[in-house]
This record gives sequence, structure tokens and C-alpha cells, in this order.
Amino acid sequence: MNSLSRFADPVYCILRLISGLLVATHGAQKAFGMFGGKVAQAPQMMFAGWVELVGGLLIAFGLLTRPAAFLCSGFMAVAYFMAHAPGGWHPVVNKGELAVVYCFLFLYMFFYGPGRYSLDSMIFRNRAGDNDMGRRQNPLT
Repeated sequence: MNSLSRFADPVYCILRLISGLLVATHGAQKAFGMFGGKVAQAPQMMFAGWVELVGGLLIAFGLLTRPAAFLCSGFMAVAYFMAHAPGGWHPVVNKGELAVVYCFLFLYMFFYGPGRYSLDSMIFRNRAGDNDMGRRQNPLT
């Protein structure tokens, strides 16, 4: 067994927490004008702000993680193609790197699930029949 494997679950929890909170702050900028942002005037930007705020918090705490991650991943893809792609084809040129990274990070979280250290794991532990939300354990470790 790799000696770093024992840290996979706590590090994934930290990744989920930090990325969720960062996206939530982007939503708070649009929805409330917090963190140096301005309240969004366009209805679709306000809606995106609420999706980022609520979805980011759900991901951060690991509650309804898969649906929230799927929704946020889709919203990041839409944000890239609507706001950034018209500025050029490459994410570095059109300043869309963050949207691309979040899109694929949340897509990964959708497939990986909430992880061991999450509210989903605590709430649905008995229903799933295991502590890690259906992830298979390696029988050799």
C-alpha cells in the first residue's frame, strides 16, 4: 500500500471544502455584492450567482454533493462558453481558465461522490450499507 493513500480521503475533503467555498464566494459577489463584487443586474447573472452560492456551499459541506457538483459543472461550462469563449479560443487568452478548472473539478466530484468525510456520508451511511458511499474497497489493502 502506498503510504500516501491513507491521506486520500482527508485531502479530498479539503479539496471539496476549499473549492466549494471559493465558488460560493463568487456567488456571494453576484448575489449580495460581497467580497468586492457588485450585485448582478442581469437576471441570468443573479441566477448564476445563486447557483454558485448554494451549490458551492452544498459541495463544501458534502450535502447533496453529486447533484450540486453536476449542476455547478454545467454552469461553469455555460459560463465559459457564454462569457469567455467569445474572447478567443484559448482559456489563457480569454481569461476562462478558472471556469474550465472548476467545470472539470466538479465533474470529477460528480463521479467520485461526496467522500468519507461529508454530510452525505453521515446521513446516508446506513442506507448505503457502507461508510464510503459506494466506493469499492481494494481487497488487497
